[in-house]
Amino acid sequence: MALNTQKLDAILARHAAVTDRLNSGPDAESFVALSRELAELDPVVEGIRALRDAEKERDDLQSLLNDASTDSEMRALAEDERRGAEERVHHAEHALRLLLLPKDLADERGAILEVRAGTGGDEASLFAGDLFRMYERYAAGRRWSVEILSTSEGTVGGFKEIIAEIRGHGVFGRLKFESGVHRVQRVPDTETQGRIHTSAATVAVLPIAEPVDVVIDDKDLVIETMRAGGAGGQHVNKTESAIRITHVPSGIVVMMQDERSQHRNRAKAMEVLRTRLYDRERQKRADAEAAERRGQVGSGDRSERIRTYNFPQGRLTDHRINLTLYKLPEIVAGTALDDVIEPLIAEHQAALLGAEEL
Repeated sequence: MALNTQKLDAILARHAAVTDRLNSGPDAESFVALSRELAELDPVVEGIRALRDAEKERDDLQSLLNDASTDSEMRALAEDERRGAEERVHHAEHALRLLLLPKDLADERGAILEVRAGTGGDEASLFAGDLFRMYERYAAGRRWSVEILSTSEGTVGGFKEIIAEIRGHGVFGRLKFESGVHRVQRVPDTETQGRIHTSAATVAVLPIAEPVDVVIDDKDLVIETMRAGGAGGQHVNKTESAIRITHVPSGIVVMMQDERSQHRNRAKAMEVLRTRLYDRERQKRADAEAAERRGQVGSGDRSERIRTYNFPQGRLTDHRINLTLYKLPEIVAGTALDDVIEPLIAEHQAALLGAEEL
């Protein structure tokens, strides 16, 4: 399906109008809004210009071939160059289609990452710890900040549950396909017979909600304070710094006890509650849209088994797109996680393109 020329012209006109407005010295509020819009339009305009340059080159070469006066030597050269120009048009058009896809506004946000041990006892807790450290190292490589909000440690290491906030540009857009059940196959350190055990951990990645995204009525909340448990010394046990917030309409319960300050724990708990409520609404909309779209990359269902990490074979398999990679140590180290993420994003974009062309 050909791109709509009028739509592309309208984008170029809007880009020119926004640029003129910015150059005219608007007020501070308008300047921020226009700058944000220009930043979104810039790559699209660059894509349009790249496509039109490639199309002009191809058409000029075709005109040369159509000219009866063109000698045979020039004709052979033009034919060869025309094929290259046609290929550049194809690539430029594909790139522009991706730029024009409807954007998930949450993609640019930070994310709340929740990793929980599943079936497998102590080994599941150890695996949950491995997964969290994989994401932590990946975040460090992209210069994202990671703040641990809540932890429940396993009896022999790792985590029964860990919740963290990851801030940076495009965090949710890159990590959102990590949600689901991750399965591991390996020989635990405690296994004396060398038998391979299978265990699992669940990952949830939720876009951070801002206060304006979700309105929470205080009367819908049950807020309880208690003494924090676990590590922390005498101070933790003497003060009621832990907070548990129950959102009655949804049944969502959030507990925070890692901070010594009750105020800090409450602020963190409210952020996680707001994010979970926001994610619930996003999931409802996504489910409705998915019913009309082909080839989704997973359903976003937290109970869906998405990936297997086979340590004896050094193999990772993502079951949603039948991706198999034999570089498990590098992936778990966080340095090669993009080799998994990029194909998932590409598959998602392909599904969106297919839906656009229906």
